[in-house]
Amino acid sequence: MAFKTEDFFKLIKDLKLKKEFIVTILLSILFGLSSGLIYWLISDLPNIKLLEEYYPLESSKIYSTDNRLIAEFYIERRTYIPYFQIPEHIKKAFISVEDIRFYTHPGVDFIGIMRALWHDIKAGEIIEGGSTITQQLARMLFLKPDKSISRKIKEAILSIKIEKNYTKEEILGMYLNQAYFGTRAYGIEAASQTYFGKSVNDLTLGEAALLAALPKAPNVYSPFKNPEKALERR
Repeated sequence: MAFKTEDFFKLIKDLKLKKEFIVTILLSILFGLSSGLIYWLISDLPNIKLLEEYYPLESSKIYSTDNRLIAEFYIERRTYIPYFQIPEHIKKAFISVEDIRFYTHPGVDFIGIMRALWHDIKAGEIIEGGSTITQQLARMLFLKPDKSISRKIKEAILSIKIEKNYTKEEILGMYLNQAYFGTRAYGIEAASQTYFGKSVNDLTLGEAALLAALPKAPNVYSPFKNPEKALERR
């Protein structure tokens, strides 16, 4: 029995229809799995409204009658300092070192992520993270320090939500008071006292730049342990 041209085209058409059907099914399954994963991640997120009452742990200090510090007790050694009391050159130093597009990104810096990825590929190892100040704040306050993909996704979602609910000034103020600077110093004021023996209001721009490098890797860039690396990072 001869195979007609019409039969050949009908077979091709049937195969295309079957292929389209299979692709549609696979895409539907993929969409369902993705939606389920996103729902699971979102449902497990902490409530960022807690930041409305943000006030971190501080040190308890005992002074003598002549105002000399006798003792200091703490879980986290920190002296809270309101955003409006932090000098402008300190804020600019941290933005310059940690998050140059802080005032323009929505919580996640996609340009920074691509740049960091490119540098990591060229180096053959992870040398940059691409995390914004907002992402670092979300990680410090709400997430565990593991390096899983789910944690990074949660960090990004939290960061975008934080940006939608709080001003850049509030975010930067919380970050500067929450960050760990090494040598048991939490927050910019404790870091200033630890490394330079003076209040944050008295820091020079160079000193501020040195402190701005510490949250990324406090032990690596510590001016006490690695002064050369601290100056390079600055």
